[in-house]
Amino acid sequence: MSELEALLLGVVQGLTEFLPISSSGHLILVPWLQDYTFLQDHPDFNKTFDVALHIGTLVAVLSYFRRELVAMAAGLVRSVRTRAIESADERLAWVIVVGTIPAVIAGGLGENWIDDNLGEPWMIAILLIVFGLVLWHADRRPQDRTMGKVRLRDGLYIGIAQALALAPGVSRSGVTMSAGRYLHLDRDTAARVSFLLLAPVTAGAGAFKAYQAINEGLPDGVAGPMIVGTIAAAISGYAAIAGLLALVRHHSYDGFVVYRILVGVGVLILIATGVRSATF
Repeated sequence: MSELEALLLGVVQGLTEFLPISSSGHLILVPWLQDYTFLQDHPDFNKTFDVALHIGTLVAVLSYFRRELVAMAAGLVRSVRTRAIESADERLAWVIVVGTIPAVIAGGLGENWIDDNLGEPWMIAILLIVFGLVLWHADRRPQDRTMGKVRLRDGLYIGIAQALALAPGVSRSGVTMSAGRYLHLDRDTAARVSFLLLAPVTAGAGAFKAYQAINEGLPDGVAGPMIVGTIAAAISGYAAIAGLLALVRHHSYDGFVVYRILVGVGVLILIATGVRSATF
């Protein structure tokens, strides 16, 4: 695996993890378009490299939301001690805890089935289009609830939506933002809750995969590319967070909807014309 390829995939991961356009889908489609098969030929390393890139995006979240995360952690500890939820920080911390549970359960029970049955380019194209239209429809809902009005049950609903994003092409950020907008959260709040939900799941997955990598070992010559990809994902991820939050304060998600549809249709055309195979 070349460092240039790792750099490209790291930038793709960082941008698409936070923009509602599916990071897992793009990490499959980009090598598919390039006829690049190293990750496909090394499925165990593929998973490890994917988690390494997600650790890069975790660094971006921890850096951008460091004050909020510290306040939430303190609020969670305080809430456990008092057995009550009193402040906004305590409530938001529990929203993230509740929202994390569905994805952990779905990922733990369905990881192997998802790896074996989902993620082909034609599937990704369809899911990009379908959930792009879902985002468009959700973004027409009223914006009458801010961060201070997020409730525990909102965390559950958004968490259930997040579990759907285990299928490449759905987009974790896209489907959680859609769920937030269906709950009448304003665009900024829906995006912030989506980004904060990334932290616990990615931290857990990263620790688990790092333990596996240490025990099982890695292919020769991949340490450098992994470092390059992780740094690229962190830098581009931070830029994506800042850029999207600045954008949604004044604009809708429509630009991302158009992008998803164009990419989905483009992939289907490549498949239909025989330029690329429907499967990887």
